[in-house]
Amino acid sequence: MFETDVQDVPQEALTGSLPSESQIARLLHEAYARCAEVTTGEVADYIPALAEADPALFGLSLTEVDGTGHRVGDTAALFTIQSISKAFVLALVCEAIGHQEVHRVVGVNNTGLPFNSVIALELNDGNPMNPMVNAGAIATTALVPGATAEEKWWTLHEGLSRFAGRSLELDTRVLDSESASNHRNQGIADLLTSYDRLHADPAEMVDLYTRQCSLLVTADDLAVMGATLADGGINPVTGERVVSPEVCRDTLSVLAACGMYELSGEWLFEIGLPAKSGVSGGIVAIAPGKGALGAFSPPLDRAGNSVRGQRACAHLSRALGLNLFASRPHPAKDAEHA
Repeated sequence: MFETDVQDVPQEALTGSLPSESQIARLLHEAYARCAEVTTGEVADYIPALAEADPALFGLSLTEVDGTGHRVGDTAALFTIQSISKAFVLALVCEAIGHQEVHRVVGVNNTGLPFNSVIALELNDGNPMNPMVNAGAIATTALVPGATAEEKWWTLHEGLSRFAGRSLELDTRVLDSESASNHRNQGIADLLTSYDRLHADPAEMVDLYTRQCSLLVTADDLAVMGATLADGGINPVTGERVVSPEVCRDTLSVLAACGMYELSGEWLFEIGLPAKSGVSGGIVAIAPGKGALGAFSPPLDRAGNSVRGQRACAHLSRALGLNLFASRPHPAKDAEHA
């Protein structure tokens, strides 16, 4: 169960548009103050370099589709993007090769099992099922255009940087740390190859996937990247088109169904937004047509999600009226029943 304290969150302020900038700023600071007091969760330690993160760091950033930004706390603190990269690599691949091919090769259904499950791959005859689990993410990375691994890396790095609106740097220390401990991903890639689902060198594809996860971002970056998906593929800060509106729709639908792994249903039930988390403590949550939240706080719950980040998303989803499934009666009909 997600640690959201959802029963203590105010009901939706509205559902049609974001409130005024002053209200957004007030509510963002309110969410930060409430969640900063939370001390539960543990910093990820299965990747040695991540275990050194400062558990006190906490930042919340919101970027509207018009480019207006709101932030509080440690929103400029750098951390590696980790699994959040899966969402944006999926978008880049959908843009490059199309909706149907990604559906055919990777799939879009939730496995119902953990992100690094080998059993899920075996149970489904080698079908990765969706791009948000590691098997699907490695298969998706292999579909990135490029004749060589280095050409694919250039496409990945350039595309993710366009989402962020700036050139993202690689954390080589985290990359080395992950590379030394990613035996399970190497096994998953070999298994994909045995099922004829990976038409590239498995070791090279795991290295590419690990590199994309080791790019440095901030909570501000995540908000801009998410807002690009919320704004039909146009980066609201740079004004550059990164992907098409159709690709945004496809990416957000996969995030809604699978972005929070086997707990995606609970996330939608409690928070109601397409979202993706990473084990370094980041979360991006997207409200189509409105904007996106970027959160960062390293302590994680048992499912690997930032404790403060998910509580802040729950609070702001309701307070700002972001929940996709929330609605109000039409005023005329509401008056009839008053």
